Amino acid sequence: MTKVIAGDLVTVESIVPIGSDPHLHEPTPRDAKLIAEADLILVNGLTFEGWLNELIENAGTSAQIILITKGIEPIKSLVYQNSTDPHAWMSASNGLIYIENIKNALVALLPQEQQVLEFNYQTYKKQLEDLDRYIEARIQEIPENQRVLITSHDAFQYYGRRYGLRLESVLGVSTEAEAQTSDIRRLNQVIQDASVPAVFIESTVNPKLLQQIAKDNQVVIGGSLFADSIGDAASNAPSYYDMLKYNTDTIVEALKNWLFLKMLLTWMVLLYQNG
Repeated sequence: MTKVIAGDLVTVESIVPIGSDPHLHEPTPRDAKLIAEADLILVNGLTFEGWLNELIENAGTSAQIILITKGIEPIKSLVYQNSTDPHAWMSASNGLIYIENIKNALVALLPQEQQVLEFNYQTYKKQLEDLDRYIEARIQEIPENQRVLITSHDAFQYYGRRYGLRLESVLGVSTEAEAQTSDIRRLNQVIQDASVPAVFIESTVNPKLLQQIAKDNQVVIGGSLFADSIGDAASNAPSYYDMLKYNTDTIVEALKNWLFLKMLLTWMVLLYQNG
């Protein structure tokens, strides 16, 4: 988001490398150096990067620290008191709040470049508004009783609430947790009760457990989604915009074609059983 708005006006560095799991990141001396030398630090907050506050304190930075989820209504945890779901960027409507906060922070940092920053922001805003409508329309292609999204960890609640999907996952909002037997039983029941045709692994989460659940229930893996990280330049999701669009297209194609997928899987099972 920051690169789109700022262009070449700033150098943008990420503490957590692309493709890595921010929940499990352990700060390094390189991270401390980045923080110490920064002019501006953009923080997601909402209990996402719990290790970051200590890193900032220890680095002795003089940078402006901006919470880019300011103005977003967080989804509160039903399990842990004073804890929230940090994955607010997963809806394009929330993305619009992110980019406004980022734009304002950049204007404060570079007031002489306000005109350029405002132009880039307005262009980007229009793209995300169009994307928000695109996602909403595409989800409507899925039969209503098939709008059940099962993923590796609970990163899609904002997406589901905005666009009308029921969300289930193996793990909670953090990948640090371990799946319980009760979680697996619950997912098995959901898949059977709702005739779910496909489940979705994630690019930063070990897929083995969800693959086993899919095999046990004779459903397919609908695709690999991006949540806690965008993809690299060679992936289908090298930007925030591309990530949300790719995720949506992957989800819709797998769930709306549920009858074909179920027939295909049944045929594959019969073929395997008959040698």
